[in-house]
Amino acid sequence: MNMNENTSVAKADDLELTEAWDKVFPISNKVHHRKVTFVNRYGVTLAADMYTPVDAEGSLPAIAVSGPFGAVKEQSSGLYAQQLAERGFLTIAFDPSFTGESGGMPRRVASPDINTEDFSAAVDFLSVQPDVDAERIGILGICGWGGIAIQAAINDPRIKATVASTMYDMTRVTANGYFDADNSAEKRNANRKALVEQRTEDFRNGKYMRAGGVVDPLPDDVPQFVKDYHAYYKTPRGFHPRSGNSTDGWNSTSSLPFMNFKFFEYAHELNNAVLIVHGDKAHSYYFGKAVFAMLRGDNKQMLTVKDATHCDLYDRLDKIPFDEISAFYNEYLLKP
Repeated sequence: MNMNENTSVAKADDLELTEAWDKVFPISNKVHHRKVTFVNRYGVTLAADMYTPVDAEGSLPAIAVSGPFGAVKEQSSGLYAQQLAERGFLTIAFDPSFTGESGGMPRRVASPDINTEDFSAAVDFLSVQPDVDAERIGILGICGWGGIAIQAAINDPRIKATVASTMYDMTRVTANGYFDADNSAEKRNANRKALVEQRTEDFRNGKYMRAGGVVDPLPDDVPQFVKDYHAYYKTPRGFHPRSGNSTDGWNSTSSLPFMNFKFFEYAHELNNAVLIVHGDKAHSYYFGKAVFAMLRGDNKQMLTVKDATHCDLYDRLDKIPFDEISAFYNEYLLKP
């Protein structure tokens, strides 16, 4: 048989999924929880936790959640998904391709294309669930996945409402450095040279060098936001053994495509609703403000959380504006 004549969707791999509750947040008695899997357009099987309100009836609005960048669904995304399920939505929190319990080789590699596709694959899955209203699907991305969520919504009009919480623009920060401090061809070319030399070494050695997760122990002179990352990922508050940020990080060459790819080129063409949520004390606040300025239409909102840092919006229930996020989804995921 000519394999190029095969038009089948890839079959889901039989993933090894942990059935025990191993999240960094407590389980809620207001939701039902189960593990699910689905396949993206590149044939990678994604693992997700599904949260359903205990009193759910009929077809529900649904939300797919992922992030932060380098985290797993047992961390912030699962907390967001469970909180939104308590408010009446069917939700899934998924591990991106090549990470956590999801499939794909090599492990811990990121891709601006494949990771954007992961959100659309989640929409594929939700669209065919019997208890989901396919016309009322939204997504939510945290940290680097906030920017990826908006990028996915630009390309996928099935996504009726998008929330980006404490977002990064991963293409901008990778190409330009934090606060655009390394925004020069000279610095980018030096970075590219080092990364492709590492590619050669990886191929020669038959394995990938890891970039390292959040630095531990902390040097005295690191910026406050790095201390905040450490306080989440490296302590019982947020540590998880499958999380790259908690352990040894991404493959060191994963950043290469993000230097050669620019998000939000067509942000002005995004017709569906967007809510950007950011803390005014977050080092990443400039990403949210810049992307919000690119969006068009009166269904675009920016919510600034007073006195909140970047990591406050990972898990601080006294800071994350879940009621406002829920109200946004209720407004834009109305029955047609």
